[in-house]
Amino acid sequence: MGEQGKEPFRVTLGVSAGISIYKSCDLVRRLLERGCEVRVVMTDHATRMVAPVTFQALSGNPVITDLFAGAGDPSIAHVELAKWEQLLVVAPATANVLAKFARGLADDFLSTHYLASTAPVLLVPAMNGNMWRHPATQENLQLLSARGHHLMQPGRGQLACGDYDDGRLPEPASIAEQALHLLQATGRMAGLKVLVTAGPTREPLDGVRFLTNRSSGKMGYAVAREAALRGARVTLVSGPVALDAPVGVERVPVTTAEEMEREVGARFPESDILVMAAAVADYRAKAVTAGKRKKGTAGAWAPELVPTSDILKALAPAKRPGQFVCGFAAETSDLKANALQKLREKRLDLIAANDVSKEGAGFDSDINSLVILAPDGSEQRVPETTKASCASALWDAILEARGEG
Repeated sequence: MGEQGKEPFRVTLGVSAGISIYKSCDLVRRLLERGCEVRVVMTDHATRMVAPVTFQALSGNPVITDLFAGAGDPSIAHVELAKWEQLLVVAPATANVLAKFARGLADDFLSTHYLASTAPVLLVPAMNGNMWRHPATQENLQLLSARGHHLMQPGRGQLACGDYDDGRLPEPASIAEQALHLLQATGRMAGLKVLVTAGPTREPLDGVRFLTNRSSGKMGYAVAREAALRGARVTLVSGPVALDAPVGVERVPVTTAEEMEREVGARFPESDILVMAAAVADYRAKAVTAGKRKKGTAGAWAPELVPTSDILKALAPAKRPGQFVCGFAAETSDLKANALQKLREKRLDLIAANDVSKEGAGFDSDINSLVILAPDGSEQRVPETTKASCASALWDAILEARGEG
């Protein structure tokens, strides 16, 4: 059973034509051991490497290989399967399948089913190291991560081509554990009201110029998306970003720190959990120049800057029993010490610290790493991974700190 006294978890396993396909056979067994019912979908090329009857025998269910099954009208099995499943796992996920998913190409059952599914998606890439590092593959991975899909990083080791490189499929036990984690997380936050902030703020200097920072909003959006996937009612107060609102999340757009303070303050009393992931500007212009200040104006331009309001610090006195507040600390040095100081000064329940000086992670990236700190100084480290996975780890930590883990 999926959980004690409950029906089995329902998992669709997509299998594409990677040389590590033999591990997918073991993955079916691992999922069954963890209380899952598994239905397997194979690409045409995958059936040339392992016979569908093998997966049918292992899963106990017919294997789907054809978009046009049977005679007469085309089957709508991809829609029916989408209604049934609680999680879509694709392992191995080849470069070809990742490209189809990223671009919305639907030319076989698996890619068509992907577009019909609204379930969480766990992608487990496996391929040659050069294919993995190719800019096209990395761009597709960024698109899929931005949609909130969960990605397991391939391992490093001996590949079928003989190279010792990145691209190995993770072990089936690890994939099954990640799948079970996602299944157990779904719905755990039902009934909770969650407030998340994300993105930068913009503080005007004149009619066209402003102060801001490099925050893309991706981390905060991943936090909001993950909370919604777990069943929470989520409000996202967002600074200016080039991101779509996550499905099921109410987005409240703001521009300045003052606007963010107002919108957060109005919603905080009714919220169970606040995650302040926004990179709020620390300073604003004391006086905003009317219109555009011309470059030819005599003398240097030295606008007088004053601090913006400290939103978290201002909310501390209004915090009611049972409310939980998690902050973020974007640091470039003394990560833990600076984060702990912020946590204690602002009376936070938890803080997620990240080093934004790391190349390829933090600001502007789909990758991040976190150090999650509690008031007693205990810590949990989330190694460099996708922001979607960081968000999942952060919610696990928040729920555990609330006694709901």
